[in-house]
Amino acid sequence: MSKYLLPLIALFISAALLSGCNPPPAKGNISELAVIESSSIQNAEIERAYAQKLSDVQVIGQGEVIKLLADDNKGARHQKFLVKINNQQTLLFAHNIDLAPRVPLQVGDKITFHGEYVYNPKGGIIHWTHHDPKGIHITGWIMLNDQKYQ
Repeated sequence: MSKYLLPLIALFISAALLSGCNPPPAKGNISELAVIESSSIQNAEIERAYAQKLSDVQVIGQGEVIKLLADDNKGARHQKFLVKINNQQTLLFAHNIDLAPRVPLQVGDKITFHGEYVYNPKGGIIHWTHHDPKGIHITGWIMLNDQKYQ
């Protein structure tokens, strides 16, 4: 088997699992909480995307809010803030508040998130942390204090 085939298969399976489908909770199903609890493993995917300068990577992760920024009100409005995911990497979040509720964040809050990673040299950007009203893009979210904002 090619050294590229196994990572490609793993990526395909991850994409399928993160496709935005939310099955109803049932005994024996892996719950969303189980996915969230493994998010420290998911941060490794963000770190890999940053190291390889990849963009348009669907990710789940967690981190601490370190700075609240002014909203971007040009075009679709976005709530902007910085989240530290490890000692070396900070992410800029652009959460669309025309499509999703504003997240009531404070510096120091711990969040879990599902969105699309875009590379930049400062650590990266996370966007698509909301539903897609057209149903074309994978649904993202931000979780704060057991409340999901999407």
